[in-house]
Amino acid sequence: MSVNQNRKHRGYNFAFLDENTKREIRRKLLKAVAIPGYQVPFASPELPIARGWGTGGLQITMAIIGPGDVLKVIDQGCDGSVNAVNIRKLLVKTTGVATTFDTNAASIIQTRHRIPEEAMRQDQILVLQVPIPEPLRYVEASEAKTREMHGEMDYSRMWVYLYENIVQYGEITIGARYPSLVNRRYLIDPSPIPRWDVPKLNQAETLYLFGAGREKRIYAVPPHTLAEPLEFEDFRFRVEDFTGRSCIRCGATDTYMNEMYDSSSGRKLFVCSDSGYCDRRREQSVTQNLACAEPTGHPLGRVPPKAEALVAPIQERSRSYPTASKEAGALEQVVIEGKEAR
Repeated sequence: MSVNQNRKHRGYNFAFLDENTKREIRRKLLKAVAIPGYQVPFASPELPIARGWGTGGLQITMAIIGPGDVLKVIDQGCDGSVNAVNIRKLLVKTTGVATTFDTNAASIIQTRHRIPEEAMRQDQILVLQVPIPEPLRYVEASEAKTREMHGEMDYSRMWVYLYENIVQYGEITIGARYPSLVNRRYLIDPSPIPRWDVPKLNQAETLYLFGAGREKRIYAVPPHTLAEPLEFEDFRFRVEDFTGRSCIRCGATDTYMNEMYDSSSGRKLFVCSDSGYCDRRREQSVTQNLACAEPTGHPLGRVPPKAEALVAPIQERSRSYPTASKEAGALEQVVIEGKEAR
């Protein structure tokens, strides 16, 4: 387990928020867990991060985190993106908690737009940042009307919307934010996670907490709860198909992948969206194949140099974050195609 130990900045209350605000958020979280899928309103105070950049999920994390927790923050699966780094730095500065890039080592994971590939345990909590918590926004603009529709469990217009998609396009065109019915009662927006991640909500071991700071809403999917994507008997829900594709870094074929385009060769390249999972597979592969390394020195012996250069700015955290023992957000040199950039 690789964990980065940090020290609290003494100029702030623990986790930045005042204790009354944290108690209010925790009360709303208890209600959200007690009524799975129900959107609970909360105060959503101002933070040093602008609304729309993860303030809902951040407030939940600030309200539940303790000195003994180990924190992981990801943005679209990546530990090293700007949003993830800034949120991690703020939490470390105001709590001093340990941080990690390892999903299995974390007790709290805050994420934007992805659920980790590795199965999570019952002693872990996943906090998701939500831009638009209302799943009925596709079919109804009025907030008062959508409240009424949820109260009456009137989701007929959403069913018609999905049916019209199939008639017009031959496919349901909702890629992310696929509506799901929780506990066979409330329809939720699972945040902009891809379809690939939606089945992970169903009967999961871990607790999923959703926070929308701008819309001032909190909702939850507790462990061992039904969370079923809407589907028809003759037109079933389907996830993204990556048949015949593999990650150029670790060789994985069973993960959600990002597509990249190499303009010089005209090739499409694919890389794991979950950088922590990709790094773990890569390290395991390096260990297994070290004795078989090619004279070029590349431990995997199969990653094209041009492909590696394309992936570097996004996924090569082993350069920008060599180990989890580095300070979160520390400036490191990144070498791309022989050019140094800071």
